[in-house]
Amino acid sequence: MDRSIRQGASPRLRVAVVSTPFVAVPPVRYGGTELVVAELVRRLELRGHEVVLFATGDSQVDCTCRSLFATPVWPPEPLAELAHASWAADAIRRSARPFDVVHAHVATFLPFARTLDDVPVVYTMHHDRDERLSRFYAALPPGVQYVAISAMQAALHPELPRRVVVHHGLDPALYPFGPEGQGYLAFLGRFAEVKGPHTAIEVAGRLGRELRMGGRPHPDDAGFQDRVLRQLLDQDHVRPLGELGHGGKIRLLGGADALLFPIAWEEPFGLVMIEAMLCGCPVVAFRGGAVEEVVEPGLTGFVARDGDDMVRLVRDEVPRLDRRRVRARAIERFSSRRMADAYVDVYREAIAARGAQAAFPWKEVPCP
Repeated sequence: MDRSIRQGASPRLRVAVVSTPFVAVPPVRYGGTELVVAELVRRLELRGHEVVLFATGDSQVDCTCRSLFATPVWPPEPLAELAHASWAADAIRRSARPFDVVHAHVATFLPFARTLDDVPVVYTMHHDRDERLSRFYAALPPGVQYVAISAMQAALHPELPRRVVVHHGLDPALYPFGPEGQGYLAFLGRFAEVKGPHTAIEVAGRLGRELRMGGRPHPDDAGFQDRVLRQLLDQDHVRPLGELGHGGKIRLLGGADALLFPIAWEEPFGLVMIEAMLCGCPVVAFRGGAVEEVVEPGLTGFVARDGDDMVRLVRDEVPRLDRRRVRARAIERFSSRRMADAYVDVYREAIAARGAQAAFPWKEVPCP
């Protein structure tokens, strides 16, 4: 074992990054977690660190990639994730060259942290408050470094003793600036009730504006699609574009007057908001989750109280915004460089405190 690296003497780290088995890195279309993983891996490599990515075999990354599944398992299957996590942990443990830190993006990896000797594990939560996961985290030995992707998400998980916040980041060079809107509004995301596509359609209709919509329903959204959304998508002012790849997304956002983000849940982050801002497109969103951390009213967009307020803001306030300032502020706050810098700090802190997961037992409950 190379103790000089493990003790943090070298600025170059060897990092194992465990993505999901559900979407390639980077994603061809849908895949927020996998897009963030792709940005992080690329930036870490550019900084001179060595990354080994555990992801699907069709992933396209400039680092070593190892795979249990040749192609994505879709729709997501919990047992497939467990098999992927177990295999990744075994591969990390058996590696001829030791890793300095493991960065996991799937919860099922966490029980295997204790099998990795004293290699610290950093885990990023990509979900909203889920009581099943919260009970799962509470039962695990302490020692894992949890990362929340927003302050709101961190506040919703007070039971986690070691948690920090790292906002997502993207590469601004991949999001060309759209200097002016072309008169339409945009919606981009999963066609799920909590994402508010029906509200976006209503708001655009009241404004007499075309709404271009990128996305599709997932299997769990079929009921909402059949009950509510299908007939709304047939309205004259609505232009469904289907699920979009990167090129389609930047064309949609670069020409939109505003992105409508009328969520109805505690959105953990909302990656599409910073994608829009990087293109210079303002965001008009409902409160919830990380929205008020991401959107700066009067600068990068607005936070609406309800549908009536969203109509007013799009009509009266959005035209006053400077799209160049929208993009500049997004670059300042949400670049992949900033995200990677923050994660390297987290890695080094985890390395300095390594061994904690081996020092504590599982939280066994004695039988009566």
